[in-house]
Amino acid sequence: MLKEILVIDDNPDIRSLVSNILIEQNYEVRTAANYDQAIFEINKKLPDLAIIDIKLDKTDKDGIDLLKLVTKKSKLTPVIMISGHATVQIAVEATRLGAYEFIEKPFTKEKILNYVNRALESSKLKKEKDIIENKLFHSFELIGKSPSVIKVKKIIEKLSTSESRVLIYGPTGTGKELVARKIHKNSSRSKEPFIIINAALLKESAYEKELFGEEFDDGNISFGALERANKGTLLIDEVSEIPFETQANVLRVLIDQKFKRLNGSKDINVNIRLISSTSKDLSELVKINKFREDLYHRLNVMPIELTSLSSRTEDIPLLIEYFKEKLSEINGVQQPKIDIKNDNLYTYNWPGNVRELRNLVERITILSANESQSNINKIIEDILNPASTFSNRDILEKSFTSPLKEARKHFEKEYLITQLKKNHGNISKTADFIGMERSALHRKLKELGIKGIN
Repeated sequence: MLKEILVIDDNPDIRSLVSNILIEQNYEVRTAANYDQAIFEINKKLPDLAIIDIKLDKTDKDGIDLLKLVTKKSKLTPVIMISGHATVQIAVEATRLGAYEFIEKPFTKEKILNYVNRALESSKLKKEKDIIENKLFHSFELIGKSPSVIKVKKIIEKLSTSESRVLIYGPTGTGKELVARKIHKNSSRSKEPFIIINAALLKESAYEKELFGEEFDDGNISFGALERANKGTLLIDEVSEIPFETQANVLRVLIDQKFKRLNGSKDINVNIRLISSTSKDLSELVKINKFREDLYHRLNVMPIELTSLSSRTEDIPLLIEYFKEKLSEINGVQQPKIDIKNDNLYTYNWPGNVRELRNLVERITILSANESQSNINKIIEDILNPASTFSNRDILEKSFTSPLKEARKHFEKEYLITQLKKNHGNISKTADFIGMERSALHRKLKELGIKGIN
């Protein structure tokens, strides 16, 4: 399909020149000679790319206003601004507002085509990236029937009408970013940017620049995460990693809703919803002066706890079935035959939590084409290698260094805990499966010190 380009310029010679250049390259071209025509064409149908002159016929409206309109309708539609008498400040402002490029008149045929081709290629890559992200995040759901997952779903639903700051905490791989995306998607800011800054990946010297941006002597600007997230949502992942000195500046932004770029003198006003996540206990870090108490209370308005996968094993079968369907669709292969009663899935500690389970299902999806169920079970066993986990090593060590009676006790305890988890803590089902009377199982659990398991 031919790409469509909208050329907006009140100079008929420029309109004709640019249009002819583009038509020669097999682009479809629409034109607008003034501001009102431009509004009509933009509202009628967004082009694949817009070329807009800064100065138009209206004294109170110009190309910058049209740029704002296009980017408001679609952030994936590139805009090239052109002008014969613009200042550096106007060029910087156009770039800040989302223009792909700014070209001064007069320009050569080669230059305009170079920018057009690059802008369309960039737009294509962004759209492809969005499709992938939609598959990886937006289409993924928070799966589970455990009490902890049901609680989180209810909180997300309640947050849809709230602007409260949210602190998501839980072990690595439990789905903190997914929850943050769901909160943003359900909010009134869903059409605005969702920006992520991973504090754990930054060098200590880079935090302020990444958050606040920077101004340079030549007039160029590096926009920080706060500015890019304006009107939308900013997720600070692993917020505990922000240096103590920088925390004070983040607190000031939350109080004043404004900040200055590095080397800048002008206040930048922002309206963002801040979501933070952490795998550490911020309250404990506050006690040892590793995290500011005042910032902690500002962030922890609505806490959401995500529990480890090993503490909610009843969700494992649901997650496996869900990931089988999604990942086979993404990878274009048949769904694998995964035995959800495989003991390895429940005895394994899942240190990487849901992310690790998803990776396991994806590996099996790719590796298990035309494999038998026994071979798939072997693949699972080889990947998880449960004997190498800490808990199993610990049990084996205790068993081989203990008298027979103690060794048997260790194995019995681990076996019964596994079966209880598989049966979601149901004593009757567990007793039937292992061939014990219900009352005898109760006595054995009490003897081994095993309490209720959900």
